[in-house]
Amino acid sequence: MSIKSLGAKIFAKHIRKKINKWAKNPIKTQEKVFNELILNAGKTAFGKDHGFHTIKTHQDFVKKVPIRDYEELRSYVDRVVKGESDVLWPGKPIYFAKTSGTTSGVKYIPLTSDSMPTHIQAARNAILCYIAESGKTAFVDGKMIFLQGSPELVEKNGINLGRLSGIVAHYVPKYLQKNRLPSWETNCIDDWETKVDAIVEETVDENMTIISGIPPWVQMYFEKLKQKTGKPIGELFKNFELFIYGGVNYEPYKATFEKLIGRKVASIELYPASEGFFAFQDKQHEKGMLLQLNSGMFYEFVKTDEFFEETRKRLTIKDVEVGVNYVMLISSNAGLWAYNIGDTVMFTSTSPYRLVVSGRIKHFISAFGEHVIGKEVEQSIKEAAETTGTMIKEFTVAPQINPDDSELPYHEWFVEFQETPGDIEEFALQIDNSLRKQNTYYDDLIVGNVLTTLKVRTVPKDGFNDYMKSIGKLGGQNKLPRLSNDRKIADSLTISIVK
Repeated sequence: MSIKSLGAKIFAKHIRKKINKWAKNPIKTQEKVFNELILNAGKTAFGKDHGFHTIKTHQDFVKKVPIRDYEELRSYVDRVVKGESDVLWPGKPIYFAKTSGTTSGVKYIPLTSDSMPTHIQAARNAILCYIAESGKTAFVDGKMIFLQGSPELVEKNGINLGRLSGIVAHYVPKYLQKNRLPSWETNCIDDWETKVDAIVEETVDENMTIISGIPPWVQMYFEKLKQKTGKPIGELFKNFELFIYGGVNYEPYKATFEKLIGRKVASIELYPASEGFFAFQDKQHEKGMLLQLNSGMFYEFVKTDEFFEETRKRLTIKDVEVGVNYVMLISSNAGLWAYNIGDTVMFTSTSPYRLVVSGRIKHFISAFGEHVIGKEVEQSIKEAAETTGTMIKEFTVAPQINPDDSELPYHEWFVEFQETPGDIEEFALQIDNSLRKQNTYYDDLIVGNVLTTLKVRTVPKDGFNDYMKSIGKLGGQNKLPRLSNDRKIADSLTISIVK
């Protein structure tokens, strides 16, 4: 065992004990975070405007601070972007994480000297928890790759601006620098396809042990490696042990990954975002990710089916239940307050608090009141793929409200197959049956002849990559929405299918 491996094992046990300490005292941990946030931001412009000096309890906070999304917080963020101090958090941010919004255009999410370390520590702790649980450390001596955006930053009114994954690249510990790939020059390539080709050339002969990234883009990397060498990834990288991912659900990709790799590989799921690093998988055989209660973020939750009602109730962790779909709100030491990050989550455990991401509050189909969510479509296509023995590369779903042939409306599924099923109609029926079991509203609409059975459209090879490229979102942190309540994506894909 190398000195690095031995050190990792000792450090992992130490960190696991620290995590267990706050995880076993969740309510007190969150109360402490809440009080510190209110105290520290009391003299900021936001704190003064919302009477932070009078806030003593969560109920006080609810009365004083309404739920906001980016657009509703924008007047404050714009002041920070212009260079003003003490607006949302004491001082100025050290970075802006640049991200694209569906309604707000480009968003600038502040990262402060208080919030930035939590992003780094959470990613590190995820790996350390794996070491503490498995006892495996050999992989720390191999090469590691993180498929991410460019680390190049630009300055905006004295504050560095870039993509979160690129900002994080500046914080790779010195003891990992020699292990880390790709090179800085390759990482700075903007064009994603050119970048992946360069990464293939740099890594093909290396001892890769950890590979990390958003599943569809890692899949592209794997496919290019296999095309170049003719070997499965597990044979090419004999010591490849750990796949680390986030951003989208891995399950729809899992069968394809295992075929590309040629064997099973342990994985760790992360839940990072520009607004904060919220959770990570701390146990290999427990469902869900451990919610980061001690990372400068105070969490609130609103039941999804109540979110758009005036009487919606804001809950803290002590009030949440397992198996209920919630919209997650955060208040943080980056200066976000009762902020709607747009995600919906579902707890798998409250001792400790573990959750899964169930979708996006704006990404659903409810053209007829069915309110189908991301978790349901992902589970349905996973079951259909397993039943029919096929593999999925990518998919998205939209409603078809006005069919051309005068039949009933339906949900239209656009699927790019890795292996196409022999009977598309049977595949569609399997999805439909699973969805009906999960969503009673959808089932009622089928039974009541409001909707007819969903239809599957086969997207040609690389069709989704071509679409993402056409809108300037190929690679990096970009993700294809699983669900849309309109036909913007669907109509673009339909045109490509017709061609």
